[in-house]
Formats: sequence, C-alpha cells, structure tokens
Amino acid sequence: MRMRRAVPDSRSTSARCSVWLSDAAESRLRARLAAAIRRVRAGAPILVSVTEPLAGEHDPSAVILFSKEAGEPWFCLEQPARVRQAHAGLGSVLKLEASGSDRFSELERGWRRLSERAVADTPDAPPGAGLVAVAGFAFADDGANSPAWSGFGAASLMVPELWLVRRGDVTWITCNVLVSNQHDDPEALLSSLNGRLSRLTERQLPLLDPAPVGQFSVHSPMPPSHYEEAVARAVERIRAGELEKVVLAREVQVRAPQPYDPGAVFDVLRQGFPECFVYAVGRGDGTFIGATPELLVRREGMRASTVALAGSIRRSADPAVDDHLGESLLRSAKNRHENQVVAERIAKALTPHSVWVTVAPEPVVIRVANIQHLAAPIRAQLKEAVGALALAGALHPTPAVGGEPDVVAKRVIPALEGLDRGWYAGTLGWTDTAGDGEFCVTLRCALLRGNLASCYAGCGIVADSDPESELSETEVKLQALLPVLSG
Repeated sequence: MRMRRAVPDSRSTSARCSVWLSDAAESRLRARLAAAIRRVRAGAPILVSVTEPLAGEHDPSAVILFSKEAGEPWFCLEQPARVRQAHAGLGSVLKLEASGSDRFSELERGWRRLSERAVADTPDAPPGAGLVAVAGFAFADDGANSPAWSGFGAASLMVPELWLVRRGDVTWITCNVLVSNQHDDPEALLSSLNGRLSRLTERQLPLLDPAPVGQFSVHSPMPPSHYEEAVARAVERIRAGELEKVVLAREVQVRAPQPYDPGAVFDVLRQGFPECFVYAVGRGDGTFIGATPELLVRREGMRASTVALAGSIRRSADPAVDDHLGESLLRSAKNRHENQVVAERIAKALTPHSVWVTVAPEPVVIRVANIQHLAAPIRAQLKEAVGALALAGALHPTPAVGGEPDVVAKRVIPALEGLDRGWYAGTLGWTDTAGDGEFCVTLRCALLRGNLASCYAGCGIVADSDPESELSETEVKLQALLPVLSG
C-alpha cells in the first residue's frame, strides 16, 4: 500500500473566506493543528478536520465541478430522488492505493489506522457529513492498469481536502488538513486551506450543447459479432456445468467534435435518472461518470443493507405496454433464476459477519428512465463492527456483474470479453471514521478523456441465454449514456 501526501497549492493566500468557514470553525481548526503537530510521530500522520453547516442552499456537485483545477482529483455522488442527497469532494490531503486480492482489506486497515489518530468533529449531521474517505475499485483485483485507465488504479482511497454533503435543503462542509511532522507550521497549513476555499465557485452547471458544430462518430472496438460469439461460448460452458452464470460486457466508443464537459453530462444524468446513484470521479484528465441503479452495500451502525439487482427488460412510453413488460419480466423464469443466483450469493457472503440475513421472498420490479429490473432487497444485522470497505470487499463482485462460481467467472470473463473493464462493474462510495458508508456498483457508465467517451454495458448469461437477445439488451443499457454523449 502506498501513501502520499498532497502538495500544497503554491497560490494559496492567507486571506480568510468567511463564506465557507466560520471564525469559530477556523479557531477550532487552528487549535487542533497546533495540538496535532505537538504529538505527531514520523510515519504516523494525523488528519485534522472541522465540519459545520452552511447558510443557504447549495449544490455540492456544482461547487466541485466549477472549482476543480487542472489535475486536481474530485468526486461527486448523488441520489436526487432520495431527499436530494449529494456528496462531493475536492482535492486530496492523503491517498492510499492497493491492488490484488486483499485490496479492500488493505485500504480498510489503512483507513482505520488514520481514523484512530484523527482529530475531527462528530456533528449531528446526515450520513457522510464529517471526516470521510472516498474510494473506488476496479472490477478486477489488478484492473484499470491499461493506458486508458491511467490515474484510476485497482483500488484507490482519498481523503478530500474539501467535502460537501447535502440532505434536503441543508449542506454541510468539512475541511481536512494532514499533519505529517513536527516541523509543520499551523498558520501555513491554515493559509493553504483558506487559499483553496477562496477559489471555490458556485454557479449552475452548464447546459449540454444541443447542436454542436461537427460530427459524432460511434464505433465498437470489437464488432457486435464478437459479443454474440462470446455469449455463445459462455452458454456452452454453462451447459457443460463449468459455471452457473457469467456477466459479459462490451465497450462502445464515441468521438465528439469537441471535448466533453463533465459538468454538463453530469447534470443531464442527475435530471434524467433521479432514482439512480449518479456519480463522477475525476483523475488527471479523465472522468469516470455514470448513473447506476445498483447499491452494493450501505452500512449504518450494526445494520447492513443491499439489493440483488439482476434481470432486466426495456421500458415503453405507453403505460399499458410498460406494465406488460414489467409483468413479463416478473414472470420470466430466466430472469428470476438470474436474480436468485445473485441474492443467494449476497446472503452467503454476509452470513459470516451477521446475526441474521433476510432476503425478500419475492423480487419486485423497479423502473428507471430507460429500463426495468428485478430487485430483491437484502438486510443484515451485523454481529461485529465490520466496516463498509470490508463489507464491500466481501460482496464484490456479486454475480450481477461477475458470475457464479466467482473463481471460475473471474477467469472466464477476461478471456471472453477481451477488454480491461477498469472501474466499470467495480464500486465507489464513501466511508466515515465509524466504518459506516455507502458503495454503489458502477454501471451505466463511461470514461471521458477529451473528446473520446468509452461506454460500457453488460448482461448476465445463463443456460438459456440467446446471443442476439443479449446483444440487444446491451443496446438498451447503453441508452443511458449514448444519447447524451453522441449528440
């Protein structure tokens, strides 16, 4: 595991920015910095943090997207239909990275050590407000190592310098500073933070250009026939008893006449998919962005919750047809079996950590803008204080994005797909100092670099899957982003 401290911005000034941080919060932070410097030891840095509510209404994602500077990491995660919930972070005072089969546990241990030494507020605030770390994971243990995914990595955890959380009409801000040695100057650290606060900007996110000058081109790095052949080979292996289910994905690329604006794309997604987790993560010149309906895990105290989301069908603008499609999905033996495989694996993964695990006796149909899914809610009462990162590691990858048995699917997927999924079908979210947190499964997504967008979608393959139908289902899932990215 590698740990790196962020380099202070050389343009920082000593001017205060009372719009974002009160006198009381700054005084609290100054005292904590001085105390942390006195007790810091080599190799054991101390995180110092303050949190307070902001006056008036704010759009956390807009603040971060307008204020990010070249090369600065940033993070946005919203679920608009859920009490206008939004989490957004800017910059990084500390970063942990890992790869391999132990990557979730490695970051969990590193975060726990940092949390134990941290000096932070414990505000009476919504989940996620206060000192948190944001984390993202590739699908594969050693994934995101191709040049296209430069800057993301197999597993990455960051403590943002600035963190905004909105729930309803109230927004909270958290400011974080890392004290690394006894020679740190509290006033210099505070000045650097205030300099960054002074450069925050809040405006409405830009509109997507409805008629850009130039042509869009859409193509698949591998032809659609490659995907159909991969499905056919997977079905053969399933019928031979090698595995029960496997998810296969494909990539479609869009080249735009102008560089993409992540803020404009993000705003379209959060308006079009309010029930979903709408996310965007910036690393270097790349942005990973999407709108996923799938929760991997939510940990609140000794309770954990998740959902088995597998089995899908298109939607229709005609309400009667839409209802008929939903009913046919609910009656489909193929889709119900696919959902059951996912639910059983999730329950099995949670059982060693839980007093009890309950799975809904029957799946229900949930609808998002362009697709319907079978969903089976799952809840667990934990028997030990297992953190959100560790729970995410126990669950990832579920058969909804991987396969069953997992060990066979991990070998079959790259052989049949022929692509580096990167953070597609991985997970991202946040965790706090108590181990609570929330992670979603990163589906319905694209990687943006300049004017190139790489979009990903996959389908669950079982014994009676039809290659042509599965290809058509990927087209439905790609409609979450392709219309936005291809003009």
